[in-house]
Amino acid sequence: MTDMPIDTAPRPDTSRSLWATAMLRLKRNKAAMASIVVLIVLAIAGAFGPLVAPHSYSEVYPEFVKVRPSLQPYPQAEQVIPAAESALRRARVDLGGIEVEDGKVRIPVSSDSRDLDPRISRYLDRSDVFSNAELTIDAADPKKGMMEASVQELYFIMGTDANGRDLFSRILISLRISLMIGALATAVALVIGVAYGATAGFVGGRIDNVMMRFVDVMYSLPFVFFVILLVVFFGRNLVLMFLAVGAVEWLDMARITRGQTLSLRRREFVQAAEAMGVSSGSIIKRHIIPNTAGTVIIYMTLLIPKVILLESFLSFLGLGVQEPLTSLGVLISEGAKNMRNAPFMLFYPAATMTVLLFALNFLGDGLRDALDPKDR
Repeated sequence: MTDMPIDTAPRPDTSRSLWATAMLRLKRNKAAMASIVVLIVLAIAGAFGPLVAPHSYSEVYPEFVKVRPSLQPYPQAEQVIPAAESALRRARVDLGGIEVEDGKVRIPVSSDSRDLDPRISRYLDRSDVFSNAELTIDAADPKKGMMEASVQELYFIMGTDANGRDLFSRILISLRISLMIGALATAVALVIGVAYGATAGFVGGRIDNVMMRFVDVMYSLPFVFFVILLVVFFGRNLVLMFLAVGAVEWLDMARITRGQTLSLRRREFVQAAEAMGVSSGSIIKRHIIPNTAGTVIIYMTLLIPKVILLESFLSFLGLGVQEPLTSLGVLISEGAKNMRNAPFMLFYPAATMTVLLFALNFLGDGLRDALDPKDR
């Protein structure tokens, strides 16, 4: 009789936790994974884009107002000579034939009444089009001279707004502001709503009734009127936007968490904790809130686009962020006013908002499917 070899190699554990299964299912959802990539790209663009953008979001170019998007540098060839004539109009000199060659402009200047002043070159330097202007006065006749300046090349790949500011840079800063408001206001709603709803659902009884009646009273208050009052008393600033939006959106979070808590409080592990003498606060913190995390995360991904839309609506009404800062709602509002003669001012912010909202909603749908225990 021969001894059979005993397999002592460790066998892989095939069981997976709920979160491991959810992550595996989320990775199989192509729309959700693509949305994660899009959100990461938009978040990086909003966080670091304004730092590396070719123009500041607040820099104004008066000579490039509502210029169309172009991959070619401004000013274009036909714009250089009119820009030079416009810049030297106040210099009170006569201009000869203007020549433009190799990024340089040469302008013969003369005066009939007085000698030329070298300081008139400052008129070109003050322009958005020219730089390093120099005036060479004719030694034989100080009333004549030659002015030379470099033509600056400015790129506006998404055009400029009604004030002459780079639209691309303003979209980048608006992404930062909108995402920051959406994330922080959602965090405020998450903290207040989860704590409030879990406490009301676990304690129950009269305390639950009183707490939920307070939620009903808050629901009856008109949101826009509430924000207008805050703006009147405290002024417009980003902190106010976080408080105003987060102080209203926690109501839905509280109701959802309360409903989940009511079903969890009858579970065996909660009853066992109560039998062991664990305090109510510890049960809520260690057992109730962690077991509502799946539903809360799903609702959070759907709440962020809702908050961004609310902020855009308030900015559209003029109650949002103040200049020179901007948000997607402010840009869309400005674009709507100029959509006839400058449709790109509306198209690019609206397209950015659409991509952002679609990505957040697809991610929310993917998380809902991944965390749904009925589909496991």
